[in-house]
Amino acid sequence: MNILCIETSTSCCSAAICIDGVAVASKENLAGANHASELPVFVEQLLAEARTNQWHLDAVALSQGPGSYTGLRIGTSIAKGLCYGINIPLIPVDTLQILCNSVDNQYLIGDTNTMYCPMIDARRMEVYTALYDTSTLNPLAKVTAQVIDEQSFTEELKANKIYYFGNGADKCQSIITSPNAKFIPNIVPQASFMGLLAEKAATLDVKQMAYYEPFYLKEFVPAPSHIKGLK
Repeated sequence: MNILCIETSTSCCSAAICIDGVAVASKENLAGANHASELPVFVEQLLAEARTNQWHLDAVALSQGPGSYTGLRIGTSIAKGLCYGINIPLIPVDTLQILCNSVDNQYLIGDTNTMYCPMIDARRMEVYTALYDTSTLNPLAKVTAQVIDEQSFTEELKANKIYYFGNGADKCQSIITSPNAKFIPNIVPQASFMGLLAEKAATLDVKQMAYYEPFYLKEFVPAPSHIKGLK
């Protein structure tokens, strides 16, 4: 399949064209949150490259969350617009699973009795997380928003080595101190690692897309404006 992949769940912004699971072209900014201005440019550049190389898109894959409310909305809006415009299906992909696939593609972790624990920052000591099987990358439980403390994952760490990563893992390193807890730095969800996951995921047709919303996990709560004169 020829799939345009879009990832905007954190402060990183990326898009890629994956053919049969392999990224053949990608655009990304991993340094800051400018999704509204960057993503349309990335997509336009990739579509131009697709036309030049005669890569006919079969679907658009979208990192579904959890993650940044604003980032997920921007990614969803552009993905839906493309799908409606080109008349191709949408494929939502679990963001935490994308993080796991990023680790799989960058590190050789062959240990037995291991688990992946991707974490996305949800402010303060809360993270969006779940445990994943290292061989299949399938979740072992539902994704939840957890407040991390000294008791977190204690039972699982007794019998398993757990690899923690993602932008929520750094703040947990001083709290989760078991010798079986291993932290991998600088892992972010990237569109270039979405191809194979997208091919295995379920597609949404035009009618289903009308009701699709990102996986926010928590409801959006607006904060007071910091701009003088606005409430």
